[in-house]
Amino acid sequence: MSLQKFIVRTLLKLPDGILVKMSGGKPLAIDGRILDARAQLLAVQGARQPSITTLDPVTARSATSEGLSLLDGAPRSGVEVQPLEVPGPGGPLDARLYLPAGSTGPLPGLVFFHFGGCVIGDLDTCHTFCSMISDIAGIAVLNVAYRLAPEHRFPAQVHDAVAAYKWAQGNAEDLRMIPGRIGVGGDSAGGYLSAVVAQEAKREGFEAPALQLLIYPVTDWSWKGGSMESCGDVYPLTADIMEWFGAHYLNAASEKDDVRVSPMKEADLSGLAPAIIVTAGFDPLRDQGAAYAEKLKAAGVSVAYSCEDSLPHAFTAMTGVIPAANAACERIARDIGAALR
Repeated sequence: MSLQKFIVRTLLKLPDGILVKMSGGKPLAIDGRILDARAQLLAVQGARQPSITTLDPVTARSATSEGLSLLDGAPRSGVEVQPLEVPGPGGPLDARLYLPAGSTGPLPGLVFFHFGGCVIGDLDTCHTFCSMISDIAGIAVLNVAYRLAPEHRFPAQVHDAVAAYKWAQGNAEDLRMIPGRIGVGGDSAGGYLSAVVAQEAKREGFEAPALQLLIYPVTDWSWKGGSMESCGDVYPLTADIMEWFGAHYLNAASEKDDVRVSPMKEADLSGLAPAIIVTAGFDPLRDQGAAYAEKLKAAGVSVAYSCEDSLPHAFTAMTGVIPAANAACERIARDIGAALR
């Protein structure tokens, strides 16, 4: 363990009261919610660092990767991890297959896409979380690294996500997955891509996923007001960073009205895959995730919605330092297992 990681993890083991005193003296309260004391200290420290909006995308990827490595937990021991490549429309996509320890025979599966605004992130971004899902849910997880912007702008990421899901369905036996029992999921941008895959299955007529797992998803890139304002300055995702992501991802602002960019704008959501939608209380994306859950329900889709009220965006990568984040991720993994198994 690096010295920096040791210092961060030791510091975050201090009692809540001390952490709050170190973070301004009083708990951070927004919209009737209280931010976890450890998340609050991270937010204060993060606000002192240069925003990724001041960096070029390549530098931002490196900086965020280093920062997240200090916060994430260790992968679940015993989970088998196999590196592989998934054929993509623009070339091979790096991927990892996670299998529960001692598993035999085909299992339910989940194709997973990482967070990062379609600009940053990679397989390591969600490595620990994918191992946790495989272990707790008892399923096979395929973690796929889609192409990133601005080198590859919209709709490259959508095409990659659809291709990866279709490939998993077509190669279920080799992946030790049960055909027809394969879901799609992700966090933030990965949740957005998963929502689009579920919609594209209906629009294009390919086999629908068994589940769509949407963790603090982007569902409307033009969303204004509500949590986008009240939580717009909360680490690690701010409203300014969302604008920065969009500027790199989209070819033009008008694309925000495309249903493959903003799945919330799809008029007919009937017949889509059952959904598990989880939002974070201190997240600019909270309200649009909740609104999408309600819109799916109104269309007759089975939805299990919950909000982790005390946590910020990206909590899936904070399991090593925030016990509440680890507990939330374990709950999500159990819910995935119940839905797919």
